[in-house]
Amino acid sequence: MFFQRKDRLRKEYNEKLLKQLNRYKEHWQQEKLLLEKSFDPSEEVICQTKIAEAKYIFLLREAKQRNVTLMRS
Repeated sequence: MFFQRKDRLRKEYNEKLLKQLNRYKEHWQQEKLLLEKSFDPSEEVICQTKIAEAKYIFLLREAKQRNVTLMRS
């Protein structure tokens, strides 16, 4: 009875983690592309790219620690 709720919550939070992970990956790739296309990037653009990368890597490590995998067909 108690374990069913725990498993359901774990599954729910893992799905949220995967959604966030995908969103931050796309955001980081957009920032990186903007940085690459900039002729003379400002410090703000460089910092935003590094922040986006750090957020993505943090979530990636969290997913690895939780042993979250994508189900691919």
